[in-house]
Amino acid sequence: MQKNFIPLMAAVTVFAAAVSCAPKQPQYANKAEKVIAEIHNPDSKYVIVASHRGDWRNYPENSLPAIESVIRMGVDIMELDLKLTKDSVLVLSHDWTCDRMTNGKGRIETMTYDSLMTFNLKTAHGVRIPGTHIATLREALEVCKDRIVVNVDQGWEYYDMVLAITEELGVTDQILIKGKKPIEKVAQKMAGHAHNMMYMPIIDIQKPQGAALFQSYLDVGEVPLAYEVCFSELDDVARDCAKKVVEQGSKLWVNTLWASLNGGYDDDRAYDAADPGEVYDVILDLGTSMIQTDRPEFLIKYLEKKGRR
Repeated sequence: MQKNFIPLMAAVTVFAAAVSCAPKQPQYANKAEKVIAEIHNPDSKYVIVASHRGDWRNYPENSLPAIESVIRMGVDIMELDLKLTKDSVLVLSHDWTCDRMTNGKGRIETMTYDSLMTFNLKTAHGVRIPGTHIATLREALEVCKDRIVVNVDQGWEYYDMVLAITEELGVTDQILIKGKKPIEKVAQKMAGHAHNMMYMPIIDIQKPQGAALFQSYLDVGEVPLAYEVCFSELDDVARDCAKKVVEQGSKLWVNTLWASLNGGYDDDRAYDAADPGEVYDVILDLGTSMIQTDRPEFLIKYLEKKGRR
């Protein structure tokens, strides 16, 4: 018995030493804090998943139930769109009218918030859901607080109003806003506030305006946290842009929503393929570490199998 005891103790000692020397995993207070850290880490292999308008396949798009659903899935970023009512309430809507997403009709900017509340939301298949209504930005951020990062897509023109709400709720650090504005316009806006949301430029790299915007960032040595890069064809121009984004230390965001944004390597093609890797691996091989998807649950499962989450 004594002969076996010493080697066993030695093995335990070596194991304990190995554990104590192993790199410690960062401890985060909540999911949003973890995602924020990943966005700020260009070297991370973790692929951040953004859900386009929430879980719109099962719930009305941009709705609170759609947000809750993607949070349960483990999605990292909820992408939403904003419109302003006649009485200056920011609500979640991609369209300028409420025709498609509710059983009402009319331009949101010409309607009061109370009038919008008389309408029910509809699913993507046009099915009216009694008891559901267009959500306000405030309501959405209250649901998202500490649980998921929020990407405000159509919202740059409302920057000051959005920031006022995020500051009041204490969620500014978990908000990512996108735009196509010149660097100097963005800098001017940011300079007007002591505390700002994260900002990401959108680069339509195969269009003259998009190419010029990207070059302006390179010319002045400005390195944003991330770029959203859109390309209708995966050609040398798109590949070179992706390469430069990664080399300069920014995260690369690619949309797999529909073919015109990703050279044909989209979610539906991946979903229908015998091997989703025929599509998603092409996107990942560009150095992509942020993907906006219309099939969040499907993409997350694939990334987990790849060891990228």
